[in-house]
Amino acid sequence: MEIQKERFKYTLSEKSWILQDWANSAYSIMVTTAVFPLFFKAVSEGSGVSAVNSTAYLGYANAIGTLVVSLLAPILGAVADYKGYRNPMFTLATGLGIIATLSFAFIPNENWLLLLILYAVSSIGYGAANIFYDASLVDSTTLNRMDRVSSAGYGWGYIGSSIPFVIFIFFQLTGILPISQSALIKGGFVATALWWLVFTIPYWKNVEQKTYIEKQPHIIKNSFLRLWETINKVRQYRNVFLFLIAYFFYIDGVGTIFQMATAIGSDIGLAANDLIVVMMVSQFVAFPSSIIYGILAGRFGNKKMIYVGIITYTFICIYALTLDSLLTFITLAVLVGTAQGGIQALSRSLFGQLIPKQHANEFFGFYNIFGKFAAVVGPFLVGIISQTTENSLNGVFALIILFIIGGSVLYFVEEPAREKKIG
Repeated sequence: MEIQKERFKYTLSEKSWILQDWANSAYSIMVTTAVFPLFFKAVSEGSGVSAVNSTAYLGYANAIGTLVVSLLAPILGAVADYKGYRNPMFTLATGLGIIATLSFAFIPNENWLLLLILYAVSSIGYGAANIFYDASLVDSTTLNRMDRVSSAGYGWGYIGSSIPFVIFIFFQLTGILPISQSALIKGGFVATALWWLVFTIPYWKNVEQKTYIEKQPHIIKNSFLRLWETINKVRQYRNVFLFLIAYFFYIDGVGTIFQMATAIGSDIGLAANDLIVVMMVSQFVAFPSSIIYGILAGRFGNKKMIYVGIITYTFICIYALTLDSLLTFITLAVLVGTAQGGIQALSRSLFGQLIPKQHANEFFGFYNIFGKFAAVVGPFLVGIISQTTENSLNGVFALIILFIIGGSVLYFVEEPAREKKIG
């Protein structure tokens, strides 16, 4: 019984690592998913941009931001593997994301283009910081606990992000503050930046870089050489490579649906307040679902639970064609909530189990470049098909092929052997 209790007790480094998900997930819901897309569409359409084009421009901004992170990810990861480099690089990227998010509050409403550019900058900071955050999982816990810790990160991240979101919704719906709608939204962006900053402090204090490469002369040059050696030795990491190919395809669909959900809901005529409430419901569904995915992965294995997520998203793509009301959108959001955190968390932990720990940052650089390049394809696909067919839902349906290909390649990935778990 004592052993069972110990298995469920998180260490200080695990708690601090999980709390960083709590911190940065506020950006994920307030900026990436719910509030910023609606704010941008209102600002841009108020300046004469059509609804379809505003959705497309937002997709292009997402694609550009993720493309920049994709190109930088491998070299950033390679440099961060050297002793003493990861945490300063994490801090620099986090600071970029926080400052850009804070800047939203000071952009005139009519300047939608500058707002969009700052959004892309904030997404670069957020994405780069997550390279180092994801890689630090291998230093924060053990192989056998990765599924639970990674899933707890996503799970508590949903709850953490929901707190400022719920407060924002309360003020949005009640109108008790004597300020304009625009001022309320900009205040929400300031609160998001501060939330991100404050709850990152435990990570800075308690998560250390334990696995690393000793410093060498010519860090940048040697980092490029190491990257080239890793690429040339890719056959030695066949399992990792196959996983990355599978991940590239299925996470593309996951990320695109996450990024474009509220914009698409707006296109089918749903009110902004309704969309925000629906996103909150999805967040609360995602919390227990992420935890459950982590627990079930301990019993059935990562791959099987990732397949559950892929199947769920395949159905979501089909169901999206029926979106025509608030009720159907709520159903879609709940389905997304049941799978989103779980599939992301288990992908992260499975990758962490497959790679050599001393090269964790470098390999997570590849992990992020595959994920980010995938996120370039999806939003562009939705944007182009939306403009071509004048129907955003057709773009969502087209994502189904990505889940099918990803699931097919994942079949050939072998899960690493683990010690027998107790309980």
